Amino acid sequence: MPTSTGQLVPAFVRSAVRRTAARAGFEVTRDPFARRLARLCEQTGVRTVLDVGANSGQYAKLIRSGGYQGRIISCEPLAEPCAQLRASARTDPRWHVVRTALGRERGTITVHVAGNSYSSSVLDMLPSHADAAPESVYVGVEEAPLTTVDDLLDDETAAETLLKIDVQGYEGEVLAGADRSLDRVVAVQLELSLVPLYTGQPLMGELVELLSGRGFGLWSIEPGFRDVRTGRMLQCDGIFVRQDLVRP
Repeated sequence: MPTSTGQLVPAFVRSAVRRTAARAGFEVTRDPFARRLARLCEQTGVRTVLDVGANSGQYAKLIRSGGYQGRIISCEPLAEPCAQLRASARTDPRWHVVRTALGRERGTITVHVAGNSYSSSVLDMLPSHADAAPESVYVGVEEAPLTTVDDLLDDETAAETLLKIDVQGYEGEVLAGADRSLDRVVAVQLELSLVPLYTGQPLMGELVELLSGRGFGLWSIEPGFRDVRTGRMLQCDGIFVRQDLVRP
């Protein structure tokens, strides 16, 4: 089939290429997520990204690849991924790492360690998650320090911050510890679960309602975790921006 300069590739071919790339972990698009995220930061005046649940630094690397050049504060409670995170940040003077979990208060907390590390959570994992991703089952526990978003962000810093939350069902507790900051932060990105995956977690509707009540509008939804057996989407990422910054 001809695909020379000036000729359009048929839609079904483009779709097949995107599906194949997605299975390999790549995004094929003229406007990739990393670039859109960095552009949002530029348009809304974000100069600090608070990366809650950083694991080994995947999100920070993503937003850097899109062109974001501001400060990143990455928080990760588990020792092994935090060591990898520090190694990744070593050559980036505007990328700071804190070994901590975040919740509604300061102290210490027990984290269940998942086999794939990035599915680790304070909460018990439900069969809906373990059955969809057997590599994510828990293999141990680890004690970690605990702090709050409000303890990490002063008012001035909060007013220039994108708060990213990837905490496997613990989103409500992190937001409870950001009560003061939520009146000031520019944007929030967090995982939204469509079905219960962890015991007691808030689902998508509850989190959308919570953030809407705090003055945020839903800016974008990005596909996330799927059950590979059925294709059903279990989680997506929602990006929320302060309503006064959202143009009609």
